[in-house]
Amino acid sequence: MAKQKKNKANSNTIALNKRARHDYFIEKTFEAGLALQGWEVKSLREGKANLAESYILLKDGEAWLFGCHITPLLSASTHVIADPLRSRKLLLNNHELAQLFRGAEQQGNAVVALALYWSKSLAKLEIALAKGKKQHDKRATEKEREWNKAKERIMKHHNS
Repeated sequence: MAKQKKNKANSNTIALNKRARHDYFIEKTFEAGLALQGWEVKSLREGKANLAESYILLKDGEAWLFGCHITPLLSASTHVIADPLRSRKLLLNNHELAQLFRGAEQQGNAVVALALYWSKSLAKLEIALAKGKKQHDKRATEKEREWNKAKERIMKHHNS
């Protein structure tokens, strides 16, 4: 009897922070590794992560992820105390850390978490050096998005 493979969506994305692209202009992105515990990796495999309230803190020459909620599995080991909101160290090389520290020192810049995903068998976090949007910038972006949708509809209708 042959084994049947699971038909799973071939998406490597675990969690997205959609709010970040709405609130910030993304200037430069970086891929960072995460220092995780075993139960966290198992939860990420199940897709139980939320980046909505997370932020990146740069201190003492290191980058830390705060506020990322990874829900512990019910079947987790009983001898491990699972803290879903613990701070997690980001694994970046010295050159990338220097770029982040230089960029974050400038007025109006922030370091934000964009996406959590699998790269091969490793959990990676896409972080970005970003500049905050003002309210009128958000409206302009929304207007441009709606115009592009309308333009696509017109072109599709015209080509039919």
